[in-house]
Amino acid sequence: MKEKLNEYLEILKDKTPQEVLEFAKNEFGIQNIKLASSLSVEDMILTEMFVKISKDAQIFVLDTGRLFQETYDLIQLSSAKYGIKYQIFFPDYKELEEIVSKKGVNLFYYSIEDRKLCCKIRKLNPLKRALENTKLWICGLRKSQSITRENIQVIEWDDNHNIFKINPICNWEDSQVWEYVKKNNIPYNYLHDKGFKSIGCLPCTKEVRDGDDPRSGRWWWENPDSRECGLHVKK
Repeated sequence: MKEKLNEYLEILKDKTPQEVLEFAKNEFGIQNIKLASSLSVEDMILTEMFVKISKDAQIFVLDTGRLFQETYDLIQLSSAKYGIKYQIFFPDYKELEEIVSKKGVNLFYYSIEDRKLCCKIRKLNPLKRALENTKLWICGLRKSQSITRENIQVIEWDDNHNIFKINPICNWEDSQVWEYVKKNNIPYNYLHDKGFKSIGCLPCTKEVRDGDDPRSGRWWWENPDSRECGLHVKK
């Protein structure tokens, strides 16, 4: 499958996000693709688009156990609005108990290695289970979000999971995102109205100033080039 990447890139280079999703459905089959939702504003846009394309759209959430209450509220609200049932994946409780017992509940503040270990157990390992028997996953990544994402493409090969990944709105700017939200009455996390540009786990997320890197509020104690949880880091 990987050898078809260049062919797919050529097909999708001028497509709208909706057309990219239609291509994914037709090429891979709706039963073989999943949208990974962090409940970000980008993922809420893709949820609306994906559900319009198919009532059988599969959407999953990685519940780390440290999310904001506002994020849980949005899960409930969007489930009702779009008539969907999210697939919720949790960390393995044995792995979680072990690291918390050994390193403490806030291990992520003390070293990059421990922060990445926490992300591995709370996010990366559940992601592997979420993507089992999947041929393609859909993500809301955008190039303008951070320096770690400026080279993403509309479709990529994910060597970590040996499947394709599509980023339908990778070329959108902030103004396009919020214009679409307003026009289509997309529900979103109200923390965005309080200065939060990118929302993850509560202990690792804070509000940012206007004009700053949208992801500068994530793991703010680290250097910008390490501010990824590992979900979208290439081998």
